[in-house]
Amino acid sequence: MMKSRLELQAELEEVLGSKNVYFQPPESIRMKYPCIVYERDGIDVKAADDAKYDMTMQYEIIYITKDPDCNDFIKKMLDTFKYIRYDRHFISDNLNHETFVLYY
Repeated sequence: MMKSRLELQAELEEVLGSKNVYFQPPESIRMKYPCIVYERDGIDVKAADDAKYDMTMQYEIIYITKDPDCNDFIKKMLDTFKYIRYDRHFISDNLNHETFVLYY
């Protein structure tokens, strides 16, 4: 059974240590850093014998921070979630972005 997005929201807030966690935020929202932005990115469906037996939501999670050295946060994310992988790092608007793919 898939866990709810609100359960994921609560877990991400706990990992971050703040409420600065945004699900598909509109451009009008002024985000506070560090923060997490996440969105649904797909569904992994497992099937056998012409029947679906498992569905897992896939999310793109982006940690955004002014701090270029955030290895502790990356490790915390990888330790907290079982089905997660680190994707990449990029810089935009002088902010560091660490991206993850999470199956939840």
